[in-house]
Amino acid sequence: MFRFFRARHARSSLSSSQSTQEMRVLNCPVNAAMPDKGQLNIPLADIQAEDFGAHETIERGRSLARQDRWSELSRQMREADEARTCTSDGTPVAELLAFGARSDVVLAVEHALTDMNALCEYDVLNGISELEDEMRAHPDDSMIALVVALAHIDLAWAWRGTATDARLPPLHRSRCAAHFDRAAALLPKCRAAAPNSPMIAAAGCALLVGQRNTNLRVADKYERLITLDPHNQRHMRAMGTHLLPRYFGSYDELEVQALRNAARTQDIWGAGGYTWVQFDAIALDEEACARLDVEYFLEGLQDILRRRPDQPTVNMLSAYCAITIQNGLGLNENADLVRAQIHEAANWLIRDHLTELHPLIWAHAANGFNNSARVNSAERFAARGQRDALRAIRDLFREELRSGMDVTFTPSGLRLSQH
Repeated sequence: MFRFFRARHARSSLSSSQSTQEMRVLNCPVNAAMPDKGQLNIPLADIQAEDFGAHETIERGRSLARQDRWSELSRQMREADEARTCTSDGTPVAELLAFGARSDVVLAVEHALTDMNALCEYDVLNGISELEDEMRAHPDDSMIALVVALAHIDLAWAWRGTATDARLPPLHRSRCAAHFDRAAALLPKCRAAAPNSPMIAAAGCALLVGQRNTNLRVADKYERLITLDPHNQRHMRAMGTHLLPRYFGSYDELEVQALRNAARTQDIWGAGGYTWVQFDAIALDEEACARLDVEYFLEGLQDILRRRPDQPTVNMLSAYCAITIQNGLGLNENADLVRAQIHEAANWLIRDHLTELHPLIWAHAANGFNNSARVNSAERFAARGQRDALRAIRDLFREELRSGMDVTFTPSGLRLSQH
């Protein structure tokens, strides 16, 4: 979970030197017309503004660490964690601060591991040793210890890379295991010091994949995390993914835990607790998709929107139904029937709730919301998301546009008019 967040925010931030002309283009409505046919008009969210809050918080964490202001960093992390403060896309602010604080160390190792010449010149243990020194200088500070534990998890994944187990060099395998083991040794001390911290509980869940202990009660760990932070849908989605057979669970357990989560969070999400747990799991796994209670899933979509009618949520659910759920079509006949029903929900989501386009969200939808995907240029990534979104919306309004109607999205809702 932390690994996914880290990769996205480390690589998708916009350049601060983006020109004024580019900003004007981003803020203009999108006009997508066919010759002699109707026109599609929809306002674009400013992708720089979308990304700025997260980028600014990461930079604040990095700056505090570089200035050795660890006590101040710890205070800000603790306050954000206790308040459950999140960005507009649901990322906890405390996680962003923690990433900023360890980013110099983690990114330097990642760079060294992708460049053998750099690896020969760089001591990959030096940076983490300095973080360990800071932790020893603040022996009773659970937030600083957590930063160090998360850095070890990140470094474990850096050493693990994308190679298969059979092709992973022995040095990489041993370093990966050592970093996971060190993180596992640190987290109990963090939990003892701050037992009600959702960030520490989330770190424990992030460690699960690295340990691969089949005796772990994964659902119990996630249930505790969700109890600590029930308004954050990211925890529910991560639980669903980790309950797939490819990780720690089974299809039966996935369904049972999705239903249990809906019951536990009924007052907050309604049926949406079921939908969030299944959200990523059915996009990843054909059999999980085929087994889905699709009517309850769709009821959950509606309940989520009743409670979160903001445009980032509308865009995410619309993009999921229009694009993400289509991935894997043709691999499983029963799953295809489920995907078709979920895909149809894009109709009412877009027609009844969409007022503006968030290109970055649609771009991530094409990757199945896999935020570990490398994003070298936020502008190009957003442009791809914009193209995908316009294609999906044009398909939805194909008949209206062909008949010469203009389709215009406004803050007060959809407006159809004769071209």
